Amino acid sequence: MSVEQSIEAFRQDYQQLKAEIGKVIVGHEAIIDGTLSAIFAGGHVLLEGVPGLGKTLLVRTLSQALSLSFSRVQFTPDLMPADIVGTNLVVERSDGSKAFEFQHGPIFAHLILADEINRATPKTQSAMLEAMQERMVTAGGATRPLDQPFFVLATQNPIDQEGTYPLPEAQLDRFFFKLVVTYPTKEELKEVIRRTTEGFESSVAPILDGPTIQRYQELVRQVPVAEHVRDYAVRLILATHPDTENGAPISQQYLRFGSSPRGAQTLIVAAKVRALTDGRFNVSFEDIEACLLPALRHRLILNFEAEAEGMTTDQVLESILANTPREAVRAEATPQATGS
Repeated sequence: MSVEQSIEAFRQDYQQLKAEIGKVIVGHEAIIDGTLSAIFAGGHVLLEGVPGLGKTLLVRTLSQALSLSFSRVQFTPDLMPADIVGTNLVVERSDGSKAFEFQHGPIFAHLILADEINRATPKTQSAMLEAMQERMVTAGGATRPLDQPFFVLATQNPIDQEGTYPLPEAQLDRFFFKLVVTYPTKEELKEVIRRTTEGFESSVAPILDGPTIQRYQELVRQVPVAEHVRDYAVRLILATHPDTENGAPISQQYLRFGSSPRGAQTLIVAAKVRALTDGRFNVSFEDIEACLLPALRHRLILNFEAEAEGMTTDQVLESILANTPREAVRAEATPQATGS
């Protein structure tokens, strides 16, 4: 299959996948696009929003549209790491002898819904770190690889802080995108009510399987990025660093720490996915700009002044985007003075 045929096949499958999800989910196009982009980039997604906006329904619908194994983990304060990764149990064999046997936890699936992930203790949250980064878990004295492809889609409630444990920065950095789920519009809410109160039923057909997703992930990595576009992405990342000469004034005023190199990698790969969904085999400035907020909003750490003034990381990033030129400003050579 040629590159052009691969791009067209990806674009068609992407649109068909969105259409299947749209049979159940009303609106939330940016959230659906962000989630699918992360999957085709091989990353994880953190969905943040108040209860009742359809975060869990979105993940469940996505699992139906993909021919992948699915597990749901409801995070609670009493959840233990072994409840996620599994543990060794004593089992009795047919001959009457006893032996330890590893019982796999729910993490051993392709698609994991980590529901209300910030309700678990830091000890349990840390059990997800190795799985999310290394695609393997260590339990019972052995390291076990996870099924591929592997995705974690986590949800969290931003307003109910009682009995919750904020995710550590190291774990937040392992999420490819952080997507903020907002309230539906008036027309979308009418459609939600119609579908949920009038006996509306819709079946979601599986569109893609694991090998196809992995093939598309390889295609994403092959998308070229021009040097001037890559330079633009790098300058945006460096503008978030408050203690460097490249840091933007707003970063120096409101940030303690800027984006990690993983943020730069995310920005580029996400832009590649967006280019393919548009049928292009090259990354544009617009692709970089469209992916900036979901890729970086959870990687910036605000200082006390920002929190006191109610500043958000989205506002910082929007200011950086507005004040960072697409083309680097080149310093002109100073002419040498000549004697008369």
